[in-house]
Amino acid sequence: MQDLSGKKIAILATNGFEQSELTIPHLKLKDAGATVEVISPERERIRGWNKTDWGDYVGVDRLVGEASADQYDAIVLPGGQINPDKLRLDRKSLDLIVQFWKQNKVVAAICHAPWLLVETGIVKGRKVTSFASIKTDVINAGGKWEDSPVVADQGLVTSRNPGDLDAFCDKIAEEINEGRHQRQAA
Repeated sequence: MQDLSGKKIAILATNGFEQSELTIPHLKLKDAGATVEVISPERERIRGWNKTDWGDYVGVDRLVGEASADQYDAIVLPGGQINPDKLRLDRKSLDLIVQFWKQNKVVAAICHAPWLLVETGIVKGRKVTSFASIKTDVINAGGKWEDSPVVADQGLVTSRNPGDLDAFCDKIAEEINEGRHQRQAA
C-alpha cells in the first residue's frame, strides 16, 4: 500500500457496520501512515455486525454533526446491510458525504454502502460496483455497475464485499495520493 503519512481519513459508520469493512480499512490506512477517525451519529461507540451476529464495539472519534470534509482527505463508507440502511436516513451523514464529493475528495464505499451513493445522487453516471444484491438499485439510480473487486471513477472507489478489502484499501490509498479529482458531470 502507498504511504499515507500526513493524510487524514474519516470512516463514517453507525451500529450494524460490517465489522471487517470498518476494522480492516481502519488498520491498513493507519498502518500506511494516515490518521483515521471514526465518525458517527452515535456517541462514544458503535457495534459491528460480524457475518451472522453482533460483533465488537468500536470507539467513535467524532459525531457526524461535528465533522466537515475540510478536515479530511477522504471518507470511507463500510457496508453491511444495517449500517448504510440506517445512515441513508440520517441527513447529517448524507450531507457530509456530499461535502466530500463536492470538494473533489475521495469517497470510498464497499458492499451495501453504495446505497449511500444512490441516496446522495453521487452514483449517477459513475462506474461502480457493490454487493450483488443491490446491483439493481445502483443501476436504477444511474450507476454503471460492473462485477469487479474494485472500481475507481474520478475519486469514487467501490468494492463488492469483504473478500475485496485488500484491493479496496490499496485503491483508496492510490486515489488519495493522486489528490483532488476534477470531476465532470456524469
